[in-house]
Amino acid sequence: MAEEKTFTPTQAMAAAAKKGLKLREKFGRGGTEVGVARANQLAGRKPVSAADVKAMKSYFARHAVDKDTHTHAWGSDTDPSAGWIAWLLWGGDAGRKWAEAKAKTLES
Repeated sequence: MAEEKTFTPTQAMAAAAKKGLKLREKFGRGGTEVGVARANQLAGRKPVSAADVKAMKSYFARHAVDKDTHTHAWGSDTDPSAGWIAWLLWGGDAGRKWAEAKAKTLES
């Protein structure tokens, strides 16, 4: 049986995840336990499996609509929306770009 391919999260993804964890703790909103687990994985730059890459790509595709928030603010450090915090937990914009690129390599 072949060893499963894994990928290392980037520094930018780790930084976004750490920021998301801090904002979640400070404001008490954003993300699920799954998102928190993903953030801890990314923040520690722990290996990401092919299944994790697919899950991340799927998360970002489903949650891009969260940017259209009317409560709290997308991208804010002083009044962040729950969606913004969750987005950061999954690696932020860097995580989205990375997951999409890695998913393409897995498809080929």
